Amino acid sequence: MKAIIATICVAFALSMPVPTSARDGEAETVAKNFEATIPNIPGKSLIAVEVNYAPGAASPSHTHAKSAFIYAYVISGAVESKVNDGATRIYRAGESWSEPPGATHSISRNASKTEPAKLLAVFVLDTDDKVLTTPVK
Repeated sequence: MKAIIATICVAFALSMPVPTSARDGEAETVAKNFEATIPNIPGKSLIAVEVNYAPGAASPSHTHAKSAFIYAYVISGAVESKVNDGATRIYRAGESWSEPPGATHSISRNASKTEPAKLLAVFVLDTDDKVLTTPVK
């Protein structure tokens, strides 16, 4: 399953037209690349989003839809990430991680103050889950 999702991520990243980078002053830009129900898994959908971080930009601490399993693939640059009680880690272009359903993503930011970073996040989730990201207060 992980290999299939990774292949899909790379194919989408290389074939879909997307914004080139985040604009100055914004934490991030998020653009939906793909959305479809999974025909052989009733009630499940796959959604891919591209997240662009300007140099030094970060996302606020957040959770995702309760049913969402997430596969994140760094397309360019370097992204610093911490999920649940795991270690804080820097992922570089070509590296990836996953997030289990119900996870808290406490750190998600561009690891560089001078270069942009871009990642592709693929969600496998219940089709009825419409809100992908919720800030942690």
